[in-house]
Amino acid sequence: MIGLWDTTGSAVVKALAAERRTAGGVTSGLALTLIVVTEEAEVRAAEAAATVAAAAHPCRLLIVVRDEVTHPRSRLDAEVVVGGRLGPCEAVVTRMRGRLALHAESVVMPLLAPDVPVVTWWRCGPPDRIAYDPLGVVAERRITDTMQCDDPLEALRVRADDYAPGDTDLAWTRITPWRTLVASVFDASHSLPTKITIEAPPKDPSALLMGGWLTARLGVTPEMRPVSGNRMHGVAMQMTDGGTVTIRRDDGRVVVQRTGLPDRTLPLTDRSLGEDLAEELRRLDADQTYAAALAKATGRDGFQDRAPIRVHVWHDPALAERPDTADDAGRDTGPSGETAMVSVSGAADVAKVPDTADVARPAGPGVADGDIEAAGDTRAPGGEPAK
Repeated sequence: MIGLWDTTGSAVVKALAAERRTAGGVTSGLALTLIVVTEEAEVRAAEAAATVAAAAHPCRLLIVVRDEVTHPRSRLDAEVVVGGRLGPCEAVVTRMRGRLALHAESVVMPLLAPDVPVVTWWRCGPPDRIAYDPLGVVAERRITDTMQCDDPLEALRVRADDYAPGDTDLAWTRITPWRTLVASVFDASHSLPTKITIEAPPKDPSALLMGGWLTARLGVTPEMRPVSGNRMHGVAMQMTDGGTVTIRRDDGRVVVQRTGLPDRTLPLTDRSLGEDLAEELRRLDADQTYAAALAKATGRDGFQDRAPIRVHVWHDPALAERPDTADDAGRDTGPSGETAMVSVSGAADVAKVPDTADVARPAGPGVADGDIEAAGDTRAPGGEPAK
């Protein structure tokens, strides 16, 4: 591991190149670049999850920790790890303070692995609009986790309002075993449900998505029955042939009961965060099934008309609190401190935002192995090297 304190973006790029050479150039088998946006307290959890996911999807892991964006002095600290404790992946953990944290893409873009897809995962709560974060704009796949939000159900509605093809949420991933069990009920039966009941905690976004999926696939809107606990407990269906089907969790197992058939007991263990993440990394195209479930769960529509390409919207939290400052600076500001749209998703170019650093611009969607040391410096606002 190489530790860099109070450093610059170009020094981080050079340190990664040096570690790669020392490790024998392990990047040849990388499947993707995984950007993780998280808080300091969640760094180790994010690393542990990425290590599990990397066993199936070798990746370059770029962890971004933003802190004190209003601090008057910008600073960049970084750790570079190739192999070792993180398994078959290479990682750069960057900690950004001050105004540099608003321009994290200027540090991250030169570190992208060449010629592989980019996935961004918000381990912490994502912005209300993904377009506010350029790290989401550059990604083909964007993973959120509404369970990390204070109000998970409202967060799920926000995700629906902001949905674009390529978005997904780990609340959806967590119900894959449940969806498999429900689908298996119809493998040997032509009977359809007339009534569906879902037993789950009242604030469980996974249960809401489960209901949306059942509505989209079967045309029956489930009744939600609140229960105690922190996870979905069961699904019950009344069928057109007069029978009933009940799938209920029972201490690490699930019991499937169906009229006229003996009970079946199957394992249903809770998966780790890394296993959920690995599942989402298996596909990099738009998840149309998730989109349909999200639309039904939240009552939103028009998802099929939404473009997969996002446009970056400059959003400064400091200006959102002090709109008079934005006006004095001569910016064309909108509500909540926004300015004009400045960059297009899916392209490698980094947005040029008002009064920002000079952004290091790689030639393509990543830095080629031979060019990694030649990437430009990262500058903090005012043209000073980030420190």
